[in-house]
Amino acid sequence: MKAKPAAAPRPSRARARARSTSIAAFVVLAALVPTTASASGTQEVEAELPYVCALPSGQLPATVRVAAEFPARAEVGEAFTPSGVTTTVELPEEAVTDLAGHGADGVRAATRLDVGVAQNAATARAAWRGGAEPVALPESGPLTLVTRGDVPSVAGRGDGDLTFSAGSLAIDLTLAAADGTAPGTETADSGSGSESGSGSGSGSGSLTVDCALAEDAPGQGLLATVPVGTGTGAPSGSPSPSGPAGTSGAPDDAQPDGGGDRQPERQSERSPKVLENTPGTAPDRDDVPPCRYDEQHPPTDVSLNAYVTGYANVKKLKGAAYLPPSCVLIEQGVPVPGPPDPNYLIFDTVSYANFHYQERRQTPPFEATFLSFDFAPVKATMVLEQTDTMRIDSRMKMSMTDFSTTTDTYVRAPLVLHVLDLEVNGTSLDVGSGCRTETSLVSEDPDPANFPGDHLVLYGRGELLIGQPATGYLLLSGGVLAGEATIPAFTGCGTDGEDLDRLLTASVSGPGNLIKQVQGQTCAIAAPVFPSPTNEGQCTEDLQPYEIPVAEH
Repeated sequence: MKAKPAAAPRPSRARARARSTSIAAFVVLAALVPTTASASGTQEVEAELPYVCALPSGQLPATVRVAAEFPARAEVGEAFTPSGVTTTVELPEEAVTDLAGHGADGVRAATRLDVGVAQNAATARAAWRGGAEPVALPESGPLTLVTRGDVPSVAGRGDGDLTFSAGSLAIDLTLAAADGTAPGTETADSGSGSESGSGSGSGSGSLTVDCALAEDAPGQGLLATVPVGTGTGAPSGSPSPSGPAGTSGAPDDAQPDGGGDRQPERQSERSPKVLENTPGTAPDRDDVPPCRYDEQHPPTDVSLNAYVTGYANVKKLKGAAYLPPSCVLIEQGVPVPGPPDPNYLIFDTVSYANFHYQERRQTPPFEATFLSFDFAPVKATMVLEQTDTMRIDSRMKMSMTDFSTTTDTYVRAPLVLHVLDLEVNGTSLDVGSGCRTETSLVSEDPDPANFPGDHLVLYGRGELLIGQPATGYLLLSGGVLAGEATIPAFTGCGTDGEDLDRLLTASVSGPGNLIKQVQGQTCAIAAPVFPSPTNEGQCTEDLQPYEIPVAEH
């Protein structure tokens, strides 16, 4: 069912060779990634809301459309996660002129939407984050930015409607100049108007646009309502999150609305917390490959190691493949001053990394087993192999006013996909020893002039406010990195005159494949932090990463 929030009449304020080897191979490749069936009992929400955004030239109107799927209803204590969340921002033509005036020819957008979650008198806040691939600035008309991402889970702890409402929106824009370069940084502040938003001049490499919900937004930004429980009983609690403790995506001191005659400490107990969604559990250490330096790879004073895991979509097959925890050895670079900015201290750091599995620069082999078209069980074994060293570029910006920091990180990884084995109904199909993609997985690079060639690009942003835990991705503490890749054509697949290249290419290769990787906390070899009553621990006693991360969809 499709539900659009209606405008509330209130004062102004708002997604075996059976007959021949060739036929079997086609079946195999069509099932390398499973499809996820649509959940029943859902409501599809499409809300269109007016916003006012602060750009260097001043306050400009914008239209924001939020689409997502929510359950039609939920039981008390049942955690659920809004799915298919898409945020579409339409900035007016004046904004395009602003960006072009800063030397930009295109932009890559990341959005942070503040969402209020309420049940009865209790409230919480969640950050809905999304990312997008680069888009070119239009020659005329508005600029449309479409971002997608995962959002925190939530549960109602009592009977009553659980409501979700959109609040402030921040749009982080990475600017690409017409010549392919990406210099400088700048921030537009919604509270400062056009003067302070003008920043340090043209040629900026990034811009943060702060947007506020317009006063006439329908329903004060209402996105969705999810009935919880019977809907008639007295409230027994506030919304509660799902996920592990200590990963809160909202301040812990949030207070519920409405005072009544409750005591302050009671209000604090009822204060909801919305946690970042971390589904699943970490594998046992015995089930992951070792991750340590050795005589062939001796550590230095700046050596780090960490595990990474995640999922990779295959768009043609409408599903995702699980990439198991893999060891990465990292040599952290030395920060150097970045471009001058009167409002920020900027430092750039270049680090380098390699997968490390049995003395090879690759992931461990990973298997996937599926039932293809209700026809036959299929198993594929694959690895991702490096063709060169991975490069990690990080830019940290520290505000001169509140000392908050943001860090944008790009990981550039030349990786080919190597198919080792295929089986259909227990019968092996010989793909040969050289079955792989012709080139690395390919992403559109935001700075192609300085980083030519075929490689995967993953992006993450970390934020740190004084007195609060870091959120997002930072090289040392880890987090989520995401990107989009084209899977190239396959080559070298098949033996004994059987050429399977075209079949693999037709079934799997193509653009628009989303990749989401989670890096765990690093272990600093030269200054290890071991678990103790006062420390969570970053290294095991034999200097392996203490944390084994959990993949996120």
